[in-house]
Amino acid sequence: MNDILIQNTTAFFEKSFGSKPEKVVLSPGRINIIGEHIDYNDGFVLPAAIDKVICFAFEKSNSKNSKIIAIDLNEEFEIDLTQEVKLSDVVWTNYIRGVIKQLQDNGFSFEGFNCVFSSNIPVGSGLSSSAALECGMIFGIKSLFDLKIEKVDISLLGQKAEHWVGINCGIMDQFSSVHGLENKVIKLDCNTLDFEYHNADFKDYSLILFDSNVKHSLFTSEYNTRRIECEEGLAIIKNNFPEIKSFRDASEEQVLSLKDKMTEKVFSRVHFVVKEINRVIKACEALDKGNIELLGELLYETHYGLSKEYEVSCQELDMLVDTAKADDSIVGSRLMGGGFGGCTINLVKKGHENEVKSKFSKLYLDTFGIELKFYDVKISNGTTLL
Repeated sequence: MNDILIQNTTAFFEKSFGSKPEKVVLSPGRINIIGEHIDYNDGFVLPAAIDKVICFAFEKSNSKNSKIIAIDLNEEFEIDLTQEVKLSDVVWTNYIRGVIKQLQDNGFSFEGFNCVFSSNIPVGSGLSSSAALECGMIFGIKSLFDLKIEKVDISLLGQKAEHWVGINCGIMDQFSSVHGLENKVIKLDCNTLDFEYHNADFKDYSLILFDSNVKHSLFTSEYNTRRIECEEGLAIIKNNFPEIKSFRDASEEQVLSLKDKMTEKVFSRVHFVVKEINRVIKACEALDKGNIELLGELLYETHYGLSKEYEVSCQELDMLVDTAKADDSIVGSRLMGGGFGGCTINLVKKGHENEVKSKFSKLYLDTFGIELKFYDVKISNGTTLL
């Protein structure tokens, strides 16, 4: 699937600069199987790199100037590496400026370069195209100038670049983009960055994302509210059970025993978080045993929690998951990402993919007047040099 993207990117590079690229890099998007809204609540997430990528072609410019061309946008910009790096009004360039700034601020020495890039990651679909852009750019500069940067530091530099742009993201997106392995998911502790791989052989099932094509504006304000509610709930748990240091130490029974000490909203948020941390652990066990049906049940449970307890779903996503639950061809479905729009992740029985897409397309269009998009994804390797 990526062969055409690679050919087109390298051909565009040769046409633009009159030479073959010295380095070609693939940097993937990511999905999260389960563990939503848990990264900032001291739990575990279960992401994986996917076979949708950004392809970069690089060469040294033998100067202090760098020229970067975004093929898909038909836009380009130049940056003088001897000048202070500042934010631009052209938003996409800031991710690359941020990467250059982080590398310079952390003492890495490199010269100018030429780069073109093109992507088949759907932008705005919750597959972390920005993390792929940051990590692929760092990986390319590292390879071109033989910089000594460990994988984990590529992730952290990418995250800092995104913070510089003004998006206060967690580490999951960059980490999974860099550390992904084919047919493996990553159980990641977002606090310590300890991680382990688990099998991701979905056997008789295909992994398909249904893109709702909606993004409700509630996300930012509601996200901040959820964080405050969870902090309030954790403080109440700690006051009553001093041995508990974080949500991962708390049991559902302990949370239930404190229901009368919390507001209804705070209890609902905390109840979801504690159960979701346990679901991540169960999901790892299900994958290791090849029990995809159990994994599917956990996805449905997560969506119920996200919709009814954490309240970050919307009518479009709920409709997609409710319809999936009533379809024998789909063993698991849930909203993926922050919520209020974006994609659902679905486990669909092989051989039924086309009929499922056709059915859901018509139903979704009839219900909301919106076109549903589909992305077939496979779990793939992280950022790589061709």
